[in-house]
Amino acid sequence: MSAGKKIKHTAETVEGKVKEATGKAVGNESLVVKGKAKQAKGDMAQAGQKAKDALKH
Repeated sequence: MSAGKKIKHTAETVEGKVKEATGKAVGNESLVVKGKAKQAKGDMAQAGQKAKDALKH
């Protein structure tokens, strides 16, 4: 996985965790859900990239 893509996907996951925590702190369920979705998107992108890299080797 290229470093740039790894950083992007990791940042997306971290951003999701921050949104989820913020939503929990202020009692905003919508923000919690959006944060979890952002985390899932980042995690899936990382997994997909790792699978592509594994097939190349």
